[in-house]
Amino acid sequence: MIRILIVEDSQVVAMLLRAILDDEPDMQVIGHASNGQEALPLLDTLQPDLITMDIRMPVMDGFEATRRIMHTYPVPIVVVSSSVHDEELRIVFRAIEEGALAVIEKPRGFGHPDFDKIRKELVGLIRAMAEVKVVRRRILSPHLAMPATTPSAPGQMGHCELLAIGCSTGGPPALKDILSALPHDFPLPIVIVQHISKGFIGGLVSWLADNVSLKVKLAEEGMPLLPGTVYFGPDDYHMMIERGSAGLVARLSELPPVNGFRPSVTPLFESVAAGCHNQAVGLIMTGMGADGAEGLLAMRRAGAHTLAQDEESAVIYGMPAAALALNAVDEVVALTGLPDYLCNLVHDYGKRV
Repeated sequence: MIRILIVEDSQVVAMLLRAILDDEPDMQVIGHASNGQEALPLLDTLQPDLITMDIRMPVMDGFEATRRIMHTYPVPIVVVSSSVHDEELRIVFRAIEEGALAVIEKPRGFGHPDFDKIRKELVGLIRAMAEVKVVRRRILSPHLAMPATTPSAPGQMGHCELLAIGCSTGGPPALKDILSALPHDFPLPIVIVQHISKGFIGGLVSWLADNVSLKVKLAEEGMPLLPGTVYFGPDDYHMMIERGSAGLVARLSELPPVNGFRPSVTPLFESVAAGCHNQAVGLIMTGMGADGAEGLLAMRRAGAHTLAQDEESAVIYGMPAAALALNAVDEVVALTGLPDYLCNLVHDYGKRV
């Protein structure tokens, strides 16, 4: 049984969350706090397996509550946010930086057309996050990493001209660790599909842009892919790449979801395999499910160099494990070693794409 503490200042939303979660046979809501300050003393008495955390609350908001909980009584935290206001989005990603595992949209009323979709996503996310073993929060820095593994790219690999990344649950803080350690003149464009609840990708882009030296953008149709710039797939579109007359460009597609996602990692990786062949690097990172595994295999078969985040540093090892099971991975690299690994891999790339 997953014992859940709801931290939410709206009584209406708290009642809706309780109704949804208590209806699941393996879940039980054991308490409710209307702000972070009320939640803190409940941790020892109730000993929840997981906390759903609102962001904008009086007295103590969700960021400060998450920070204190992860320093004193670490427990899996899922941020449940309306994602309406820019300030709220900033707080959401600060909470994730402090150790919250995931963010999801607040459920609407029972009669809302998106209710069942959000309900299924919420209960599935809580089941997965309740299994995550969190530890007392500590500051992680890529610059204090173990010595990076020496890259051993396949012999057929050509000059690198693109880095493609796919990730899901646990991705935002891992991406920040990697991207913040790359130099502002990193010689490749970086294209990323990050699974995240609808409405939050813009906040993720803004948060990363404030914390890394690279340029960070939402991809747009036909946008040229430039070195030292990170492009994220937007909501409701598959992001792919294509080789145009002047170089690589982004393509957005409304084709049906793949592996239940749009954007999906697999179409991105498959387009990189088709457009770059052996001149690209693919990296699959923390996340639930198997999205991206077949696409990474297509990249490896095309001669690209393929990487997977290691199990110890991944919040959820589903996506890397699926890629490994398909023999789609050349190298497994720890999160702390990835920035140096990538820099070493492309250090001799001297031409702008």
